[in-house]
Amino acid sequence: MPHSMFHMFRRSPQLLAAAALAAGLGGLLAGCSKPEAAPEPVRSVKVLTVGTSRYGTVLEYSGEVKARIESNLGFRVAGKIIRRQAELGQRVQAGQVLAQLDPQDYRLSAEAAQAQVVAAQTSRDLAAADFRRYKELFDKNFIGGAELQRREATLKSAQAQLDQAQAQLHGQSNQIGYTSLVADVSGVVTSIEAETGQVVQAGTPVLRIAQDGPRDVVFSVPEDRVAAVKVGAPVTVRLWSEDRQIVGKVREVAASADAVTRTYTVKLALPLEGAPALGATVNVLPQGLTDEAAPVIKLPTSALRAQAQGSAVWLLDPASMTVRLQPVEVATADGNEAVIASGLKAGDQVVAAGVHVLSPGQKVSIYQPKKALSADQLAQQGQPAPAAAAAKAVAADTK
Repeated sequence: MPHSMFHMFRRSPQLLAAAALAAGLGGLLAGCSKPEAAPEPVRSVKVLTVGTSRYGTVLEYSGEVKARIESNLGFRVAGKIIRRQAELGQRVQAGQVLAQLDPQDYRLSAEAAQAQVVAAQTSRDLAAADFRRYKELFDKNFIGGAELQRREATLKSAQAQLDQAQAQLHGQSNQIGYTSLVADVSGVVTSIEAETGQVVQAGTPVLRIAQDGPRDVVFSVPEDRVAAVKVGAPVTVRLWSEDRQIVGKVREVAASADAVTRTYTVKLALPLEGAPALGATVNVLPQGLTDEAAPVIKLPTSALRAQAQGSAVWLLDPASMTVRLQPVEVATADGNEAVIASGLKAGDQVVAAGVHVLSPGQKVSIYQPKKALSADQLAQQGQPAPAAAAAKAVAADTK
C-alpha cells in the first residue's frame, strides 16, 4: 500500500472500515458466481449406411386343422335326456351308444300298438272264417254271388286294418330304438350341445363328431386376395407347435363372403400321413400372395424418432462427427423394418439406436464393440492373464 494511502486510512477509521467491507463483498460475490458448465460428453452411437433392398412381404394366415366331415348328431325323437355316455374329446366307434332318452312313453305307445295288432288280427280271423263258410254255401248254390262278395270285402278290410296296426307297431318299436343316440361313424367328439336332464326336440344337435379320415386346414382371406387363391394350388402349412412344414392343396374356396367378417373361407387338403392333430393352429403361406416391388430404402424401427411433424432420423456428418435431424416419410412396414418413401438417399449414414438421447449438433463417436484381449496383449499391457489372475485370487483367499 502506498505510504500516502496508509496515512489517509490511518487518519480516517471510517474509510478503513468501508474498504474492509468492500473486500468482503467482493469475495462473497466471487464465491456465488456460477461455475462453468462441463462440456457435453461425446456419445457413442451405432451407425448404418443407407442402401436399397428388395421389398417383399410374405402374407401369412392363421388356420385351424379340422376334419373334412363333421356331423351334428341328434335324437330322431323328442324326449328328456337321462344319460350321456360320451365326453368331449372322446374317441368313439361306429355303433357305440352316446346318449339316451327316457323311453317310457314310447314303450307305452308300443304296447298300445301291440294291442291294436291283436284286435285287428282277431277281426281278420273272424272275417276269414265267415268268408270260408259263405264260400261253401256258394259252392252248394245256397247263396248268391253278391252275398259272397260282401264277405270277401269284409275280409279284405279286416286284413288292411291288421296291416295298418302292424305298421304302427313297427313304427313305435323303432321309436323306442331312437331313444338311444348311436354313433354311425368312428371319430372324435368335438362338441357337446346338450346335457343330462335337458328336454330336446327331434333333430336338436346333442353331439358333434369329427369323422376319421382326411383333414383340412380352414382359414380366411380378405376380398382383395381371394382371386389369387386357386383350387389345386400348393400351399405351405407351418405347424405352430412343431418345427416342420407340410404342403397341402387348395380344395375349396368359398363362393361368397362371410356375413360378419366379409372374408372368404378357404379349405386346404392335407396328406393323410403326418397330418397334425384336430384343432391345431397352423400358419398358412399361400403361393402367389407375396408382394414384390422395386428396390426401396428400409430402416429398423429403432432408427426412427417421432416428432410433431412426423418421423425423423439422425444423420451423421462424417466431417464434423455431429448429428442433425432429417425428416423422413414412412410409406409402410416390411416385417420389423420401416419402408422410407422420401427424405433419404443411398449412402447417407443414419444413427440406428439411441435416437432419444441425442440433440442437434451434438458430437458423437461411432460405437466399436469391445473385443476380449489375448494373454499376449494383456502381458504387453502389464496385466495378468484371466486364468493367472483367477488362480492368484484363489491363492489369496486360502491364505
